[in-house]
Amino acid sequence: MYVVNNFMMAIAQLLDFLLSAYLWVIIGRAVISWVNADPSNPIVRFLYEITEPLLSRIRRWMPVTMGGIDFSPMILILVIMFLQSFLVPTLKQMARAMG
Repeated sequence: MYVVNNFMMAIAQLLDFLLSAYLWVIIGRAVISWVNADPSNPIVRFLYEITEPLLSRIRRWMPVTMGGIDFSPMILILVIMFLQSFLVPTLKQMARAMG
């Protein structure tokens, strides 16, 4: 049973790390959108390629532009914060309960 407990704890910690890393990628994309960054820059292209699939789904689901400001990154950040405060602790509690 300790193997399953440790596996679930590792999954929870990995998920927490990945969500935190993606949060910073979204923040980086938002900052780059405020300046006139070169779209052919590899870093700019990477940020757009890794964030656009989720941001475009949010924009299709609910148009969140007001006055030329795109609020989809903020909505995605809120979703990530929810997952970090609900899903990750739930997985850790389940792992502790199994052990």
